[in-house]
Amino acid sequence: MPLFLNRSTDMFHLMHEDLARAQMSARLGEAQQLRTGNRVARAVRLSRKAERAAQQARLALARAL
Repeated sequence: MPLFLNRSTDMFHLMHEDLARAQMSARLGEAQQLRTGNRVARAVRLSRKAERAAQQARLALARAL
């Protein structure tokens, strides 16, 4: 096989490897953003739940007095 074809094939494989790495990196970044978003959403839900519980406790205390 001529040397230029061998180099061309090698470059072709390297380009595919680079593309695969870039896609994998992008997917990992997207997954990290989803996890962060899920954590934020969960924190907001728990905060609202705590606020409701505190409000109910204040109402119960006001009724008891």
